Amino acid sequence: MKTVTIGKTVLPAIGLGTWHMGDDPRREKQEIAAIRAGLTAGAQLIDTAEMYGDGRAERLVGKALQGYAREQVYLVDKVLPANANAVRMEASLDQSLRNVGTDYFDLYLYHWRGSTPLEETVSELNRLQATGKIRHWGVSNFDRADLEELWQTPGGDQCVVNQDLYNIGERGIEYDVLPWQQAQKMPLMAYSPVAQGDTLGTQRLTNNRVLRAIAQAHQVSVFQVMLAWVIRQPGVIAIPQTSQPEHAQQNVQAGDLYLTEQELIQLQQEFPTPTQKQPLAMI
Repeated sequence: MKTVTIGKTVLPAIGLGTWHMGDDPRREKQEIAAIRAGLTAGAQLIDTAEMYGDGRAERLVGKALQGYAREQVYLVDKVLPANANAVRMEASLDQSLRNVGTDYFDLYLYHWRGSTPLEETVSELNRLQATGKIRHWGVSNFDRADLEELWQTPGGDQCVVNQDLYNIGERGIEYDVLPWQQAQKMPLMAYSPVAQGDTLGTQRLTNNRVLRAIAQAHQVSVFQVMLAWVIRQPGVIAIPQTSQPEHAQQNVQAGDLYLTEQELIQLQQEFPTPTQKQPLAMI
């Protein structure tokens, strides 16, 4: 399986997202089974956030991990902009730790930029890292200019990852964000790698003739082809979300799928690389 190194930890290039999970108690058992199926298939990273269901996704992750050794998983959580300051961040972090039922997060992300000065947010992230409550920190929904400002901020170069929306139908970050991160050796965590959260976008991709033909040739799903495409280059980890155990297993198995050079050329022709700067895609 392809791997990505975040900090000093080598991880499978397919992780597990949890956005919209934990919202419906009737689906709790199935969602827990989906997380466990993904872990059984080989995933290690689980991504969640205090924003997801006001903590319900965090609590679901905690239930799913009962019986697992803490070292078996790489836990990622995120702090809301309103809490990303010296007054509120540690209390917010402590609540998230309680929700998940752990003493530390492997990675803690600034979910998106808010009104707090970046220097204050970075200073607090580094302070919390020193306490051991988080092992590393990163950012999410940062554009090229945000990343450049971060790098010029005292302590900002301790950031180990940026999480942005990225899939074959939304390649805007390839113009300037991804090249900058590659130059800095900063991994990209791709959320919505199969266009989750965009129903029309998902339908457009799953019905695409080129994607369908490639999926058929490999005897896999279109979703697996899209995931294999996202992680085709080094330093990119994808975090698809699904509440279906079978789909979770298939998502992780996409880490073993290698597209041929000809297939990559076909996909490039169908979904060309952007030739100019585009607004950062977010959902």
